[in-house]
Amino acid sequence: MSPLLIVLILIAFIVLVIISNIKIVPQAYVYVVERFGTFHAAWGTGLHVKVPFIDRVAKKVSIKEQVVDFKPQSVITKDNVTMQIDTVVFFQITNAMQFTYGVERPISAIENLTATTLRNIVGDLDLEATLTSRDIINTRITAILDEATDRWGIKVQRVELKNIIPPREIQDAMEKQMKADRERREKVIQAEAEKKSQILVAEGEKESKILRAQADKESQILAAEAEKQSMILRADAVKEQKILEAEGEAQAIDMVQRALADSIVKLNAANPNEAVIQLKSLEAFSKAADGKATKIIIPSEIQSLAGLATGLKEIVKDTQ
Repeated sequence: MSPLLIVLILIAFIVLVIISNIKIVPQAYVYVVERFGTFHAAWGTGLHVKVPFIDRVAKKVSIKEQVVDFKPQSVITKDNVTMQIDTVVFFQITNAMQFTYGVERPISAIENLTATTLRNIVGDLDLEATLTSRDIINTRITAILDEATDRWGIKVQRVELKNIIPPREIQDAMEKQMKADRERREKVIQAEAEKKSQILVAEGEKESKILRAQADKESQILAAEAEKQSMILRADAVKEQKILEAEGEAQAIDMVQRALADSIVKLNAANPNEAVIQLKSLEAFSKAADGKATKIIIPSEIQSLAGLATGLKEIVKDTQ
């Protein structure tokens, strides 16, 4: 083998070694690097080169928030009721070196710590308090786990009780109690609805009576007003009729008086003699006799008019 070939092989080997020792750490990951078997560095995101045959990547740690769903754990309440509770833990690794060297199998350690803490908390509560105190239990477990896992480089964000499963006979009793409560609430609601319905009906009848009374009162008022207006109109009509009659009589009297005055004027213009005047008096007397008077007083001057009337007729004939 020629020396040139050996050199080329050596250069290729060195290049391969260098390339194999170039490490790129992706986002949200931390590489724990050991040198001669001891912790050397924690590489963050980016390009890194390790020393060949001396450094090695001991662990690749994800620093994203992680969720672990643990299987149901058997716990006993204060009133000696055994139930199954499963939990969900949300955690995040904050220190890759402590997570790598702090505890063996950290997920299993978190699971066991969660189970023991849950038993201690539920052991101080009875069944009803356990079923109704999820938030309190979640808060207490989260605080205890966060404090205990801090030295492992783990931050416990939240712990949730996923399911609380009591024994079958307890579930049957709870279902019967819930059914009885629902039936009782239904009866109460129906009774309240019936009560409200009766109240509404009574109020409606009351309002109806009030409205009918008001309508009757208004009708009476309107009838009285109409009667009043009718009486006023009738009185006005009678008044107008009397006024018209009085005006007619006044006009008739005025016309009679005017005719009489005209006749007197004409009579005076004609210069009548005594016989004509007595004849006119006789005509007036005859008109008076046509009235409804039962007694008539005849003046003495008129008594001699009978012969006078005959004489006047003859005078009229001679003039013609």
